[in-house]
Order: sequence, then C-alpha cells, then structure tokens
Amino acid sequence: MMSRQLAQALREEQSYVSMLYDRLDTARELAEVALSTVFARGGGGTRQAVIEREVSADEHARRVAQLSAVERGLCFGRIDDSGGETYYIGRIGLRDDEHDSVLIDWRAPAARPFYVASPSDPASLVRRRHIHTRGRTVTGLDDEVFDLDRMAESDRRNLVGEAALLAALRRGRTGRMDDIVATIQTEQDRVIRSGLAGALVVQGGPGTGKTVAALHRAAYLLYAHRATLERRGVLVVGPNAMFSRYISQVLPSLGETEVVLSSVGELHRGVHATADDDPAAAVVKGDLRMAEVIEAAVRDRQRAPEGDLEVLIDVRTSVRGGVEVVVERMALRLDHDACLRARDRARGLGRPHNMARRVFVNKVLMGLAVDEARQLDRPYDEEDLRYARQALWQQASVRAALDELWPYLTPERLVGELFADPERLRAAGGLLGEEERSTLLRPEGSPWTVGDVPLLDEAAELLGEDDAEAKARERAAAEEREDEESYARGVLEISDLTGLMDAVSLAQRHHDTGPAVTTAQRAAADRSWAYGHVIVDEAQELSAMAWRTIMRRIPARSLTVVGDIAQTGSAAGAHSWAEMLDPYVKDRWREELLLVNYRTPAEIMDVAADVLKVVAPDQEPPESVRDGEARPRAVPHRGTDLRALVEEELEAIGDGRLAVLTPDTRHAEIAALFPLEDDPLESPVAVLTVNRCKGLEFDAVVVVEPMEILAQSPKGGQDLYVAITRATRRLTVLHDGDLPRMLDRLARGDK
Repeated sequence: MMSRQLAQALREEQSYVSMLYDRLDTARELAEVALSTVFARGGGGTRQAVIEREVSADEHARRVAQLSAVERGLCFGRIDDSGGETYYIGRIGLRDDEHDSVLIDWRAPAARPFYVASPSDPASLVRRRHIHTRGRTVTGLDDEVFDLDRMAESDRRNLVGEAALLAALRRGRTGRMDDIVATIQTEQDRVIRSGLAGALVVQGGPGTGKTVAALHRAAYLLYAHRATLERRGVLVVGPNAMFSRYISQVLPSLGETEVVLSSVGELHRGVHATADDDPAAAVVKGDLRMAEVIEAAVRDRQRAPEGDLEVLIDVRTSVRGGVEVVVERMALRLDHDACLRARDRARGLGRPHNMARRVFVNKVLMGLAVDEARQLDRPYDEEDLRYARQALWQQASVRAALDELWPYLTPERLVGELFADPERLRAAGGLLGEEERSTLLRPEGSPWTVGDVPLLDEAAELLGEDDAEAKARERAAAEEREDEESYARGVLEISDLTGLMDAVSLAQRHHDTGPAVTTAQRAAADRSWAYGHVIVDEAQELSAMAWRTIMRRIPARSLTVVGDIAQTGSAAGAHSWAEMLDPYVKDRWREELLLVNYRTPAEIMDVAADVLKVVAPDQEPPESVRDGEARPRAVPHRGTDLRALVEEELEAIGDGRLAVLTPDTRHAEIAALFPLEDDPLESPVAVLTVNRCKGLEFDAVVVVEPMEILAQSPKGGQDLYVAITRATRRLTVLHDGDLPRMLDRLARGDK
C-alpha cells in the first residue's frame, strides 16, 4: 500500500510535470504553426525573402523535431539547494511566459550538481530527487538527502524512494540501449563534459557504462559547441551494424539527430561488410605495411610496354550486305622510351591514379597521332593533332591498349584483382613474406570482409576519380554559387540569423529543388567528409589500418575513444592505447578510467575476474555495485536439452532478453534450434557469436562450450571474458567434458 507521504509527494510532482508538458505542447504547437505559416507563403517574393524563408523553415522544422523527440521522460530530476531554491532537470530547457526557467537542460552548467553531488561533496545541495514517469504520469520518486538539517520540515516528511540507479539496473532489457540521462554517475559526468579538443580515451571494464556515457558526450558536445559541430557533424563508429542498431535510439531521445552511426565495415561507400577474416589474415590486413602494399599495387597498374607500343587501327570500312566491315588497317607505333616518358610524366604530377591517367592517355595519343600523320605523309599542326587524338580514342583497339597500360580503377577492382592474382600480389607485396601473401589470396568476387574496408579506403585515396566532367560543371557553376553564398551571408547578417544556419548550407538549400538534406545525410554520402568529432566504441578491436581510416575522417583530431584493452578479441587489435594513438595524437590524448561496474552482478563478475587473471593479468576488473539474483552455474551439455534450458531461463527473467553465445563453428547449428526474428535484437532469444555480442547486454546469458571459444582464436580468453560479462542478471555455462581451469569457481559452486 502506498504511504501517505509518497502519495502527497507524487501529487505535487505530478502537478509540476503536467505543467511542463503543457509548456512542451504549447512550444510544439507554436513551432508547428510557425512552420506551416512559412510554407504557406509560397515560393514568390524577393531573393532576400526566399532566403529568409528557408532559414526560418529550417529552424522551425528542427525545433518541431526536437520537441517531439523529448516527449518520453521530459523531466526526470529535481535539486534543492541550501538557499531554498528548487530546480527541475530535463531533456531540454523550457521557460514560462515570463521567460523564467521552469526546466533546465541536463547539459547546462546549472544542471551539473544533479550529477556530481555526493555525500562527501554535496556542494550546495540538500536533496536530489529522481522523478520516474510513464508517459506523462509520475510513477515514482527517489530521494537522496545530503543535509537533513537544512531541509524544511514538510520536505523531511515527504522523503521517499530507493536509489534510482539500482532501480534502473533492475529493469529488464528491451533489445535497445536506453539513455542514462536521469542516472548519470559522477565518473561518467567527467567523461561527458570533458573538453572538445584532442583525444579522450575512456578506458572501462564491462558494465561501466562507457558506451552510453560516450553517446551522452556526443549530445553534450553538440549542445556546448554547436557552432563548431553542427555544420561538420559527429561520427560514431561501433564494432558492427547490430551494435549501431542497438544504440540507435539514444541520441534521438536526447534531441540530437546530426550524428552518423557506422561500423568499420560500412565506412567505404557502397560496401556493407559483416564477415570477419580468420586471425592470420586479420593480422596481415590490419598491419600498416598494407598501406604500402596498396600503393605498390596502384603503381603496378601504371605500366609501359616491354618493347614499343603497337596498335592496329581501322583506316577504312565499307558496308557489305548491310554490315560494316574493315577493309584497311594501319599499325601505329610509339617507341618504348616515349611510353616510359609518358608514364613517368603522369606519375610525377603526384595526382591520384585515375586523375593522372588523363595525362598518360593524352601523351600516348599524341605520339600515336603523330605516327599516323607521318605514315599518311600528311602535314599537321596542333589543331590537327587534337582532332586526331579524339578520333583515335574512338578506336576500341586504342582504348584497350591504353587500358592495359594504365587502366581506370575502382577501389573494389584494384583490391579484388590484387587478392585474386598471386602474380599481382607478389609484385605489390614485396614487404610481405610468402606465408603472409598466401593468407590474402582468395577467388575474385569473394564477399568483402571488415578487414578489407580500410584497404578499400586506402585505395580510394590513391586512385581518386576521373572528375574532368564534374570539374567542368563545377567551374560553370562556381560563379553562381559564390554569388549565392555571398548573398546568403549578407542576408543572415542583416536579419541577425547567423546563429541559426551557415551561409553555405543556406545557399545549397536555396539552390536545391529536392527535400532538405541534413548534415548527417551529406556526411554519410561523402567518403571524404571531415567530421567535427568522432566517437569510436569498442575501439580496442580496431587494427592499425582501421585507425588510419578513422583518422582520415577527423583532421582536427577531436575524438572520443571508448574501450577496454582487456576485452581485445581481434588478433589485429590494440595491445595499448599508446600503440594506436601515438602516431596521430602523441601529445594530445588523455585518459579517463571508469572503475565501477553498474551492469554485472558481483557473483558473475567474480567468475569473470578469474578469467581476467589468466588472459590479462595486468588489468583490474571493475568493481560491481550490486549483488545478483542467482549464482552463475555450470551445466554439463550431455543430457541437457538446450531449448529446455533456455525456456527455464526465460521464465526466470520474465519480460527480458536472453542471449545464447556460441563458438563460431556452432553458431548456425544452434541458431537453427530457435525461431528467431530477422533482427536478433527484436527477439526474446538472440543466438550470437562472441564477436557479434560486443557492446550488448542481456538479462540472461547461456555460454555454450567455453573450451571451443578459448580455442577458436589467439584471443579466445578475451572472447570468453566478453561472453561472461554480457549478463545483467543470470549466467549459465553449458559445457562438454571438463571446464576450463579459469572457470573452476563455477565447478565448485563458489559464491
């Protein structure tokens, strides 16, 4: 039965929260009306009026989207200070009709005491209250008192609740990561509010909240440095596409949409790689020597003939029986030295391969045109040779000969043909040993792996695109675009709208006839986009080549690196943060340690700590803040029905999520036992390999055959550590034969 004190407190807070939702509705209605009014004006008017209309529409549309996104959990906290003032904390800031603040944005400096106050350092707070809501209804309150003596008697009588953090941790998983905006802890707050410049490394063990803290950091940085980041956007790179879906709701729930989510396997446009290489191939592909191998592969495709170049061209044709036939051919010749000079001239320009190709082609065509004029005993001048070159380029034999010497290459063609041809690989891979080269060989047309993507990105840098036509169009439009941008800057300054949109974006929107394109959409479509900030999660898994790809996208070197060296499962991954970061930000990276495990119960973490002592004895496990509901257990596989075991665990956790974590070789067999959704995150039971479960969490976990997980890669011990620490409530290990020695605690049934 609800106490009288709690009922009274709930009524009071409900009244205030209802007022806030009224303010939210009013603000949203005003924004929607303003947006409709802008659209109702039509497309006429002066040029300045059109531009001002675009600025206004963009701002109102963004405001509507933001006000709609914060509906759930609008207000989640309250702080009372020693001066008798009360402040409510929420997802955004709201003001009343007198422009007084009625709700403080959680990112504002005034909200920080809500997150950092502690019994040992309460600052000026006497109480912190967490407000729990479902929809627009207040359902619960949790109070933390820092100075009881300074509280009013009426407030003392209405103290209610339990620790909000533990209440949140006890909730069942939903298949998607929730935000922690209402329960950010002090060490997480340090991460979130750390400065923008340089590289911040967030090193934290399982369950320390490093991922969700990094996502809140993205929202905070967009709030605190909007002028810097809004135009360039923020990139979040996770370990795989499933992880991106898992975290996809966090930032929109915080009112931020200008963020691109990607995995390493998706960083090359048009490629969505999900398969992993075997450990030997992963190590070779992840080595920085591969940058030189790709460069050598490009140079190997820039050739001169072994002797003179000879090409047969069609000189005269006739139509016979309705078919055009060649009746006369001519052999054109360009000597070997001239071909070498053409190649070296094109190389010496320092341009990407496909752009330099035009120079090589024109030089060779010129030489062939001169030989044609000589053989025909025909005088020529520069204009004659220009037309002759154009005519020669129409000849299929000429194009084929030039493509053989200096082909137009896509990254996919270069890398695909390189790995399919031992001779090409030998010519390009002088830095690699025979055994290393053999790990790279595979049939042409093989699916792309995650390890291929940094190589494709490297190739894209070296190849470039033959953009002659695009540049011609660009030159034709340059004067008009410059004029539009200049005019837009003037309008923004005159209208005092410079904080709402930049001139380039405004000019682009005015120029386009299609729907508005967001910064995130433009960035995702442009491989060469330079982001304002990059967050890399599970960063310990990235190879040196993958880091090279990431750094290409953040020239300002403003990034947040999130991970745990003890969980490195990739054979090409990090042994230390310095190893990966020093080549790029040697004196500009700093580290924050997260030492408290909020997710994993102490009983499960004790088992994980035993594994960690063996696989990474120099690493300390984080300390769990709570006990679990059940001891982790080991179950012999023989005679155990896995489906029945899973049903038993599902019944125990109620409305939650369960994962069956398998060795790679058993995944298909075990997945076939369960009727699963297309998206494992939507299913009550997810069957995953360890590599696919990184960054995820489940109420219950069944780890199948730990000995096979240990044996499947050189980092098998780290994989087992990851698997054991995915559970928030219950852990079962299913095994044949003896357990690994590092799991002896399970065999003994130790607490």
